[in-house]
Amino acid sequence: MDTVNATTTTDTASSPDAASIPDATGAGSTASTASPASTGGTGSTASAADVNGSTADGAATGDATGARSRIDELDARIIALVQERRAVSAGIQRARIEAGGRRVHLAREMEILDRYRGELGRPGTQLAMTLLALCRGAL
Repeated sequence: MDTVNATTTTDTASSPDAASIPDATGAGSTASTASPASTGGTGSTASAADVNGSTADGAATGDATGARSRIDELDARIIALVQERRAVSAGIQRARIEAGGRRVHLAREMEILDRYRGELGRPGTQLAMTLLALCRGAL
């Protein structure tokens, strides 16, 4: 039997109560995040079934397979978007260098870091840094 150990940490000072998540049509759906007060101070309402697809007695839940498929679809879209972003970034860098400028625009990168931190909290900063490194290469 597969066992997944998951620890969920939320930055409650910067996480919104609901985040808009675009679907395949570009429209948004809303995902709620529970406050620590409503979850006994843990910041998460995920049960054992939510985290690893099994109930406390080990029986697989019917929704887990569908949810895992949805995650796989989202991951594929994220990867495709990162690849598209890399191509756009490479074009911008080429144009900047051809015009006699620098390859990297640090003020722009700070804007991106601030946006990700504002939307996703502190973990968003790390995500943005990884994304920037993937798209522009090492400094």
